[in-house]
Amino acid sequence: MYGKAFAPEYQGALTTLSVNSSLTEVLAAGTRQLREAERAGEHAEAARSGLAVAEAHRRLGQIGEADRAWKASYRAARAVGDQGAMAWALWSGGTLARQRGSFALARRLLGLAAEMGERGGDVVVRGYSLAGLAETGRIQGDYEAVARLHEQLLAEARRRGEARHTVWALEGIAQIHRQRGEYDTAYALFEEAAQTAGGADDRRGHAWALRGLADIVSARDGDVEQALALLSEAETTCRAMRLSGALAYNHKMRGNVLYRAGRYAEARDTYEGALAEFREMSEPRGEALSRLGLAKSLARLGRDRTETAAELADLATELERIGLRHAREMVARAHTELGVPPREDSGVGPRADSGTGARGHSGAGAPRKGAGGAGEAGAVGRGRAARGVRVEAGR
Repeated sequence: MYGKAFAPEYQGALTTLSVNSSLTEVLAAGTRQLREAERAGEHAEAARSGLAVAEAHRRLGQIGEADRAWKASYRAARAVGDQGAMAWALWSGGTLARQRGSFALARRLLGLAAEMGERGGDVVVRGYSLAGLAETGRIQGDYEAVARLHEQLLAEARRRGEARHTVWALEGIAQIHRQRGEYDTAYALFEEAAQTAGGADDRRGHAWALRGLADIVSARDGDVEQALALLSEAETTCRAMRLSGALAYNHKMRGNVLYRAGRYAEARDTYEGALAEFREMSEPRGEALSRLGLAKSLARLGRDRTETAAELADLATELERIGLRHAREMVARAHTELGVPPREDSGVGPRADSGTGARGHSGAGAPRKGAGGAGEAGAVGRGRAARGVRVEAGR
């Protein structure tokens, strides 16, 4: 049903790169091709090779370099009116914004990318951009808002036989079911994602699927050793491909597995390592979640209850600032689990708008057919022509 997975973000002269190419290889090849294109005054090729450079920097956790690279790619594409390349650059910028915890900016850029991809007839960048909107909503906890979009994108990916995008959608839907406590359904979806990725030689997607399976095996079955074995297998891929972000999340999940097993000292050490990794790449969501795991581990190891309450109060504020809808629930569960009452000024507890997205987040709706945009993309980007996006060096 599926062919070999490919990486559509590797374009122009870089289409020979594999989805499994190490990020250092991608960065070296992309930088070399970018310099050649710039010397020759070939703006279109500079935009395409610059996209690969931006994505390599982003996945290596090199945030400043990634930010400069996607903006340069956008400017080069705009110079020749290449709407497809402009859309891909905006997609890269939106993905980076989500990684940095700037969810409003992520939605704006991804929405513009989806609209521009639709106008330019590039169904792939449109699909990737809508997927980015769906993932942004899912990460923020707006499951109801994005579940239908995940399902629609899965159907589109299957219809076109795009293994890599199918794997992404399966994993996203699996995460939603997992967060709802529907472990059997989540496990089946992660298992299908792992099998699809394996058959299509998508090592990155396979590593993420293994992480999801490890989570379910730990939470549902209490099988610590199997969960750790799955994470170790995924870690080998992350290290080989230099997937810094995926590796950090792998380590955070290892901390979760150890914590659930009551191996609190090991969990503490693992969370500390993941926290350092997230801080190095300026990834606020992963940093906050690692801090939460670390706080719980330290509490189990005898940390003073007042210090724990203060740490949880600070985390509640940080998680709310990042824009994670389910932040209150996570911290409230930690208070209950540890038997540590929240401080009066922590703000932890039920809220009147708990049935809707925090701060009015609406996530991403299903794409609408016809002119005027692609669902949430149309709503986000309406009235803002992408040519009007200010893309300046260093911003």
